[in-house]
This record gives sequence, C-alpha cells and structure tokens, in this order.
Amino acid sequence: MITYSIYIVDDEETIRDGVSMALAPDYHVEVFPTAEFAIQAMKDEPPDLVLLDIGLPGMNGIDALGKMKALYPNLLIVMITAYEDIHTVISAMKLGAYDYVVKPLHMDSLKLTIGNALETIRLRKEVQALQEQYLNENLPFFVGRSDAIQDVMAVVNKVAKSPDTPILILGETGTGKELLASAIHYRSPNFKGPFIIVNCAAIPRDLIESELFGYEKGALSGARATGKKGLIEASKDGTLFLDEVGDMSLEAQAKLLRFIENREFYRVGGTKKNEIRTRLVSATNKNLESMIEKDQFRNDLYYRLGVIQIQVPSLNERSGDVLPMARHFLSEFSRKFSNRFTGISPRAERVLVSHEWKGNVRELKNVIERAVLIGKGPILEVEDLGMEDDHKAETSRHDMNGFLFPPLQTEGADLDATIRSLERHYIDEAFKMAEGNESKAARLLKMNHHTFRYRKKRLQEK
Repeated sequence: MITYSIYIVDDEETIRDGVSMALAPDYHVEVFPTAEFAIQAMKDEPPDLVLLDIGLPGMNGIDALGKMKALYPNLLIVMITAYEDIHTVISAMKLGAYDYVVKPLHMDSLKLTIGNALETIRLRKEVQALQEQYLNENLPFFVGRSDAIQDVMAVVNKVAKSPDTPILILGETGTGKELLASAIHYRSPNFKGPFIIVNCAAIPRDLIESELFGYEKGALSGARATGKKGLIEASKDGTLFLDEVGDMSLEAQAKLLRFIENREFYRVGGTKKNEIRTRLVSATNKNLESMIEKDQFRNDLYYRLGVIQIQVPSLNERSGDVLPMARHFLSEFSRKFSNRFTGISPRAERVLVSHEWKGNVRELKNVIERAVLIGKGPILEVEDLGMEDDHKAETSRHDMNGFLFPPLQTEGADLDATIRSLERHYIDEAFKMAEGNESKAARLLKMNHHTFRYRKKRLQEK
C-alpha cells in the first residue's frame, strides 16, 4: 500500500499539531512553522501534497506557492486561509493551487479535500505507467543497446519533458526520424493530445499554406464550401511533426516562422486570429546550413525550429544494433505472417553485420520482411536474405597458430588494406559480442574506450 507524504505549513502550533494528529494514522506527515523551512526540506525529498497557510510570517503563502511550483510543477498544494478572501484565493488558484480550505478547519471536509488530491496523484501515476507501457510496446526502432542510440535516447528523455520547445531531428533517410518524433511526443506532457504528421515534400507548394493553416468558406476555388481546419489546428495540445521540412518553399517558411514566434495564425481567407499551443518537431535528411548559404532555407527559421537539435546515427554507425534489430523484426514478421522462424544462421548474421546499410533501419526491416515471406525456416539463411556473402572460403586461407591469413599472391599484397580489413573484422565481431556497447567491445579488444571509438570512426571514413 502506498503511504503518501504531506507537509503542513502553518505558523499556528495548535493547527499544526491538530491536523498532524488527525492525519498521522494514514499518512507520513511533516510540519513546518514557515515556508522557508518547508521549501528547504522539499529540495531533498518533495512531498506528495502540501497544506499551505496563506497568512504566514516572512514569506507569505502566495509567494511560497510560486516558489514551490517552480521547483515541482506537478506538486499539489492546498491553501489554508483564515477567512474567505476571494481575491487571495483567486490569486492562489491562478498560480496553480489545487484547492483551498477555510479556517476554522473541519477535519471531515479537510480529509475529503486531501483524499481528492491524492486520488489525482494516483491517477497521474497510473497514466504515467500506461504511457511507459505504450512506449515499451510501440517503439521497435529503439531495439538495441549501442552507445550511439543510448546517447540519443538520453537527450530524448530530457527534452521531451518540455511541452512546447521546438526540436529539429537530423539524419539520413531511413534512420527512424518519425519514430523518434513519436517517442518525444509520447514521453512529453502532450502525450494525450494528437500526434499529427505532415510530409512537407508530398504536399504541392501552392497548397502547403492551406494544409497547415486551413481555409475559410469560399477562400479557394474548388475547396470545401464549409472551409477546413488546418493540420496546425488539428495538432492542438499535441505535437505537429513536420517531416522533410527542408522541402518547404520560402513563402511557406515565412508563414511558419510567424506562427512559431507568436503561436497565432489566420486561416487562408480568414480574419479571425487563432491561438494554438502545440509542440513542433521537424526533421530533414538535408544539410540545412548549406541550404541557408544558397538562400534556399531561412536562417531565422532554422534557429527557431532547432532550439534543440538531435542527430540520429545511421545504422552503420551503430552496427552493434543490427542483429538485435534483425531478431526483433524476425519475431515481428513471423507472428504477422504465421511463418515460424526461430533464429538466424551464423552465415546470415555475418552478412547482416558486414552489409553497408545505405537505407538504414528501413532497409533492414524490408530485408527481414522479404526473407520471412519467402524463406522456408525455421532458421533464416543467407539465401533467404537475397544478399551476397562476400566472406572468402576458409579453404583459401592458411592456418597458422589458430589465425587465418589470405595467401600471398605472386603479384604481391596490399598490406595496409589487409590490416584494415582485419581490424574492421575484429571491431565488428567485438561490437556484435558486446551487443552494441562500445565500452564492453573495447575491453574485449583490450583497448580503452576512446581508442576503440577513434579506430571505429576512422574505418567508417575509409
């Protein structure tokens, strides 16, 4: 059973002691004669609920309410007032107080108010648990434990806490930028609102304004007679994801900038100003800074869209995630197509890890889907993948003390290339054994983490 923590902040000792004695059997209670003492204590361990007197000496209850909510925005605070001063109570409610009670206190009424407040806390925690369950079940892109993807997820978990900070996601085609935007939405305070996706590249340039902002009756020829709500309006209290934002025309960019700055817009052909609160997440695979130099993208919009920028690593940059993701997709498509596959053969694993995934996660997913459809099973083989196995047969090599070396031909050999190939092989193998964890892979090769990362990056550049 959960034991809730309650602070009682009142300068009257009889009230502190009386309320504390009444609540102590059911709750963990702490009492404070001043707001300053309570605020200092909650910095170490915040309570679930605060009973806060308005007429305190020193820092009064209204000022204390503001400071407490600044520390913990979701903290529930019930104000206590000696008389029903409506103006003071309104000020408290505007600052985020949950409710108020009037002295002299009636314990039955107070307990009812406290019970309602704690029920709100219980429901919040239940919603958070459901939110986390949804995330765990609906984000296959984040299968894998490589340092690269863990770094991205650490940023996502931080920035998602804000309900409206604009975020710009950069990365190659197929890296999962849309799913990353989805992860931000469902980890944010807006998760109960809509998640609206706009593919800027797929909307004709002369229609982008009406699609985003909507239009009024008779504003456009051939349009609906009743007018239409735009996608920005549809994303109210949620998240608007602008995919391929680099394909927007300069005219549309100017109108979008005005909306970001003021959170206000007019429908096409309309005179009524609309105010919308929504989170903007944008994504592109283009180099926006290069486009700015060529006057193809607005510099001011770039900085407003990218208050926070997230660079999604390519699949080749997190090759340790290839096999965990392949196994995940194998399980997913086996269930979907009722085609039972129990695993991947060692040869097929080697081909998957060594392949250059130019299409990133999307390409890997498509390869596994095709293999499950045409494969016989129960083990996924190289032939099912439709990919070449470039690994040379071991019979063409010489065995010397357990190590395999390519034979030296009469025309000679490129020693540097051979060494790089061997280095790449062991780095890939270590990454696979470490399941994408760079620190663990470095230990397997008996080198420090920084050296491992440097060599891995150098090989990717060649």
